[in-house]
Amino acid sequence: MWRTVVALTSLSLLPTALGADILKTSGFSNCNNGSSTIKVNNVDISFDRSTNKIQFDVSGTSTKEQEVTAELVVTAYGVQVYQKEFDPCNDSTKVDQLCPVPEGTFAANGTQEIPSEYTDLIPSIAYSLPDLDGSAQLVLKAKDGQQLACIQSGVTNGKTVEVPAVSYVAAAIAAAALAVSLVGAAATSGHPGSSSSSPGFSEVIWWFQGMAMNGMHSVPYPTIYRSFSKNFGFSTGLVSWAGLQKSIDSFRSHTGGNLTDASYEYLRNSTLVFSDGSTVQTTTGIVRRTVSLFLRDIDTSINGTTPDSDDDNSTESHLVKGIQGYVEQLTIPETNTFMTVLLVFAIVVAIIVVGILLFKVVLEAWSLFGQFPKSLTTFRKEYWRVMAQTITSLIMLLYGVWTLYCIFQLMHGDSWAAKLLAGVTLGLFTAILAFYTWKIWSVVRKLKKLEGDVSALYENKETWKKYKIFYENYKRGYWWLFIPAIIYMFAKGCVLAAGDGHGLVQTIGQLIIEALMLILLLWSRPYNRKSGNWINIIIQIVRVLSVVCILVFVEELGIAQTTKTITGVVLIAVQSGLTVILFLLIFINSIITCCKENPHRKRRKAAEKHLSPDLEGDAFLMEPAPYKGSPPRRARLRSDSAPSYEPVRAQALARFGPRFNDDSQEVLVKGAAGMGRSGYRSVSQDRSEADGSPPPLMREPKLPNLGFEQYRH
Repeated sequence: MWRTVVALTSLSLLPTALGADILKTSGFSNCNNGSSTIKVNNVDISFDRSTNKIQFDVSGTSTKEQEVTAELVVTAYGVQVYQKEFDPCNDSTKVDQLCPVPEGTFAANGTQEIPSEYTDLIPSIAYSLPDLDGSAQLVLKAKDGQQLACIQSGVTNGKTVEVPAVSYVAAAIAAAALAVSLVGAAATSGHPGSSSSSPGFSEVIWWFQGMAMNGMHSVPYPTIYRSFSKNFGFSTGLVSWAGLQKSIDSFRSHTGGNLTDASYEYLRNSTLVFSDGSTVQTTTGIVRRTVSLFLRDIDTSINGTTPDSDDDNSTESHLVKGIQGYVEQLTIPETNTFMTVLLVFAIVVAIIVVGILLFKVVLEAWSLFGQFPKSLTTFRKEYWRVMAQTITSLIMLLYGVWTLYCIFQLMHGDSWAAKLLAGVTLGLFTAILAFYTWKIWSVVRKLKKLEGDVSALYENKETWKKYKIFYENYKRGYWWLFIPAIIYMFAKGCVLAAGDGHGLVQTIGQLIIEALMLILLLWSRPYNRKSGNWINIIIQIVRVLSVVCILVFVEELGIAQTTKTITGVVLIAVQSGLTVILFLLIFINSIITCCKENPHRKRRKAAEKHLSPDLEGDAFLMEPAPYKGSPPRRARLRSDSAPSYEPVRAQALARFGPRFNDDSQEVLVKGAAGMGRSGYRSVSQDRSEADGSPPPLMREPKLPNLGFEQYRH
């Protein structure tokens, strides 16, 4: 009885199938104008290629009994590929449940075999390609042509680029980058001027954040790219679980929030409908639908005599776009977005604080029972500074996406408390970065005034330890580049959040920002290492190209859907390739960091090497003439009872150094002292020579000891 419907449905799967041997619908939405007398609550259709059978589960309600005609329209990549109109009461297309449509509730589920004449029309590529763009629309009309119901659904074969493994691999790459960065920092031992390898942890996270933000524009993405960009949501703090979302819903409900159509429970049972008509189902009822689609005999009912007609099985269609569409695919309600990121940030900060304090306790316990490495002494004494710098680095890492979510919350949030937290935290983070910028700028002004350059930023140990997180990878002449980097992150977040709903404005704004940053990098090439310059320039080039590709997706330009899909595939290939390259370069640069001397340290050693000969020459000039010995005849003049002469240094000389007002007099006095000293040395001098210690740098004139003490009164 369902032969015609099944056949037409199988055709609808043709353009939208994604990849395996099973094609099935993926959610549905009501596309009527709100005046429908027939409402469909649930539609699940699945086709198995191996058996040529289709399984279906349909339920709905009708306000009255009426005869209808049905029209099926199938589109693929924006092109209508099939259209068929049929009468459910016609003998050739008989459908008992729709002839006529009963008053009240109705439901049907079961299996039917599809004729090969229809299944052969489905190309093999439909079972192997992920995330194909397409939809099937079923319209029920009254005999007079009035539209009674409209249902639209996408289909899938279960193959998609949105898989947990991609997120896990991306997280593993980020973890590896963090580990390599820590190893590199340990290898340099915090020496002033030492830089970390590039790309490091920050570059990797910023790259992942960029790919996630590329999926937040208010444009009709190809399904394949929309699914791909979701894999990197974790890098922006979008990590969701039921308990967290329910807690945020409770918080919002007590602070002015409306949970009617903006809550976790509502979202998990909704079908997301994008502007191009594609649908995504976020409900956890996928398992329930899978069970209901097991092979079984037809079991129909009228007037709701089976559980399938229960309202719990119905789903709501939810129109989304832009940032809302991105976060709600991850089962995070639009109004919960900021609070989710805030709580994840708080958890990470708590882990950092507890970890540092715990390590401090371990070091203290270690010091009681043994001696720990000297390299850990600085951490033991300055763990508070390490903690503050780590949190500041985290703020720097998230500043761009934090700006995005805070502005988005202020524009779309419904809880006054959440809006207050968004404004306060954005102001606090901006103030922290502005404070460090001001401090570094003040230090630079003082250094230029006193020394004429900013070398002390890299050579002074205390200054380096305080501010290195902002400029450690930059050349000395480009220490200031962290300032445009902060502005760049802030501008990206502002444009994306403030332009939400206006895809063309967002994309052009992002393109300008990315292009300006690329020009800055090409002009300055600010990184210490050539590899760092090339890697970051390549990353920025790919960012610019990514935004250009997103410009192809903009609806106002009217570019064909097939072109958009091809562009999406190319974009995925480029971004995935660069991600793999970054993963390999992380380890290559770590080896370079460990084996190749840092350029700052190399310059410092060269300066010390040139300084050493000068110091040796000065020391030679200050060395007294060596003792040549004395005639033997003078030895008898020495009195054994004569006390040795021990000069007492003048306090003024000891404090302020020798005076050089009259060089000629000083030479004469020294010469006289040397002549009178022939054969008679003080005890202190004899001891110093016996010990092998050098003579004091500040020498004083002495009177010669001629042994006349015995003739005194």
